[in-house]
Amino acid sequence: MNTMESSREIRPPSNNVGVVGWLKHNLFNGVFNSIITLVVLAVLIRVVPQFIQWAFIDAVWFTSGKECHEASGACWSVVTKNIRFNIFGYYPYDQQWRPLLAMLLLVGMLAYSRDWKRWNKKLGYGWLLALFVMGVLMKGGLFGLEPVETTKWSGLPLTLLLSFFGIAASYPLGVLLALGRQSDMIIIRSLSVVYIEMIRGVPLITLLFMSSVMFPLFLPEGVTIDKVLRAQAAIILFTAAYIAEVVRGGLQAMDKGQYEAAESMGLNYYQTMRLIILPQALKIVIPPTVGILISAFKDTSLVVIIALYDILNTTKSILNTPEWTGFSTEAYIFIAIVYYLCCFSMSQYSRRIEK
Repeated sequence: MNTMESSREIRPPSNNVGVVGWLKHNLFNGVFNSIITLVVLAVLIRVVPQFIQWAFIDAVWFTSGKECHEASGACWSVVTKNIRFNIFGYYPYDQQWRPLLAMLLLVGMLAYSRDWKRWNKKLGYGWLLALFVMGVLMKGGLFGLEPVETTKWSGLPLTLLLSFFGIAASYPLGVLLALGRQSDMIIIRSLSVVYIEMIRGVPLITLLFMSSVMFPLFLPEGVTIDKVLRAQAAIILFTAAYIAEVVRGGLQAMDKGQYEAAESMGLNYYQTMRLIILPQALKIVIPPTVGILISAFKDTSLVVIIALYDILNTTKSILNTPEWTGFSTEAYIFIAIVYYLCCFSMSQYSRRIEK
């Protein structure tokens, strides 16, 4: 009895639990890790106070470019004074409430769709209605809205438009290509292999250049296709090829017994893939798939090759004006924060799906 009571009173050493234990286990676990920790701390002690002094204490926030040149700290005015052009670009100034409302609608639908319990036909119809409303808001021409040419679509709305539709369309296309590459039919398998290897063998900027310069040469005289649609098609085709290879890895990871079990239940090919194979395979490849989709989101900045201005290129346009020349650090920090928030949200959403 005394032995049991004494064993209950035994506690782990205080330097192995709590904050001290965490520091010992993660930062000072051995001589090498301790040296690295001390070096990093020394660098942070030297750099962080100077950064805070530059970014906040001596910074100017709502001044003109002339006053910014005289300031000793960061010039965040390059962001605050040009925020509308930075976000909406060349979209008509008095109509910029329309892309703002379209972005809020898109973000709201994405937030609502996070819960898988809400994935049903009603949500699908809701997405169709939301996409129609967003298209009307951006394009105009209906319900008394002034028409706006797609050449004036720029800034953050264009970035979200290209990335969202690129991701939404390339994912199912990539799954079909992966299934085609695994098909027993020689023609379908060969076409899938040729497409995947050919697209993966060239950079995205090449496809964008071809969609802008070469593709119109093959169209009949007088027939034109919108520049935004051509860029969107290039992004979809490029991303789908990479998703196809990731999904193929998931399909190959499936045990042969899964297919045999489906056959024993009398399921056809479509039912086997939809009910048994794909749900498991797609779950396996969620992390690499999200990595590809995040890369696709960041690659939308390459549309400048066909004279489309996303949020990164509207920022470059601001920096080219004499008043704001020399403040690229502040402007690019702002853009980096925007990209980080979008990519971090996608990463967190993928973790939610995995759970």
